Amino acid sequence: MAVKLSESAAARVKTYLARRGDSVGLRLGVKSTGCSGLAYTVDYADGIGEQDTVFESRGVKVIVSAANLAYVDGTEIDFREENMFSAFHFTNPNATGECGCGESFTVS
Repeated sequence: MAVKLSESAAARVKTYLARRGDSVGLRLGVKSTGCSGLAYTVDYADGIGEQDTVFESRGVKVIVSAANLAYVDGTEIDFREENMFSAFHFTNPNATGECGCGESFTVS
């Protein structure tokens, strides 16, 4: 499987990576939180570790640690702007449920 970015997500990430200048890509992970248990984390990747998996999507490196890979492998990331709200949106084939507000998800 792989982690993929939509065109809008890749454009957004490239803009931020160019502004920062010293990052190698986007780091995707999860943390325990919310009413469903897990939430996505998105950050700059300043390096690639030995246990990291690197996916290339639309010219952007997406780095995932070994500890997070089972939760996010196969995820498609989109970036949406609606009215005055903009955010990344995740379509994850591993998620078996989400909370009502969409902030957290469950993996069985």
